[in-house]
Amino acid sequence: MVRTLLQDLAQQNHRSAADEPDTRPLKFQQTIPRSLVHRAAVSEVFVTDMNILGPDRFEVGAQWPRRHTFFGPRTQASHDPMLYAETCRQAGLLIAHRAYGIPLGHNFLLDHKTYSVDAGGLATVGRPVDVTMRVSAHEVKYRSKDVAGMRLDFECFRDSHRIGTMSERWRCVSSSVYRRVRGDHFAATPFQAKVLPTVDPALVGRERPEDVLVARTDAPGTWSLQFDPDHAVLFDHGVDHVPGMVLVEGARQAALLTADDPYALPVHTDFRFLKYVEFDQECLLHAVEEPSAEADTRVVRVTLEQNGATAALGTLAMRSSCQAT
Repeated sequence: MVRTLLQDLAQQNHRSAADEPDTRPLKFQQTIPRSLVHRAAVSEVFVTDMNILGPDRFEVGAQWPRRHTFFGPRTQASHDPMLYAETCRQAGLLIAHRAYGIPLGHNFLLDHKTYSVDAGGLATVGRPVDVTMRVSAHEVKYRSKDVAGMRLDFECFRDSHRIGTMSERWRCVSSSVYRRVRGDHFAATPFQAKVLPTVDPALVGRERPEDVLVARTDAPGTWSLQFDPDHAVLFDHGVDHVPGMVLVEGARQAALLTADDPYALPVHTDFRFLKYVEFDQECLLHAVEEPSAEADTRVVRVTLEQNGATAALGTLAMRSSCQAT
């Protein structure tokens, strides 16, 4: 099969990385092609450039907008930590496609994601912020000669100061394999299985009702995941299951309600993804507060359940908004 020019260049870059490391300064003048980070809207792309530093080592440039319709800032003084997480996600996809030659048509299956970020490093300054990520790949797995998965570890820098870390583990499969994996759910279109009135936006630090993803249930500490399939950011492009971003944001909002602090910042999260969350059944979020070693931080464990089975689970360390601002 004839490979695309993009694949040829990516594989050539990866092979030559050890001999010819790229030491040029990162550029922040424009974003990369949106297809490389699986975005439909150019406005939702934050990554601007990438250098290959050596075997399985990279640096990626990105710019955080002064404001964003969904990612915040969550307080007047702080960018949203989820913007940080989304930036790392895009950097990982860019590396997968450009450095390892993974075809754009492949599907990615996220298994585990964790991040920690310094609240001070998220400070807003009234203008866009340039950030640099240093990324290393580990446990790269192959299927025949093709990359089938890896773990990526990130360090994020702002003005040369490290402000956060992140790690994600994922697998990737061809479209034909994905079709078999998804079975009857392949090519499903987004719709809301059960529509319930969501909580007041102010309770989860939001202004727009369409950004609220949780509704009350009769069970204490249990919330119903609700979403707008036409949401311009959460459903930026076609998907056949509820996106991971929706699951994490739903868990964040359940944690905010549990902590009773609408502007608390999730400075550390740890999520495991076990099953796809489908559109045709209700997904419940069970939130339980756990002991915290820090007085200004509330730790909340959230389990996402669908059809009686755990689909994902995560722990969020929420720093008090009094401390964050």
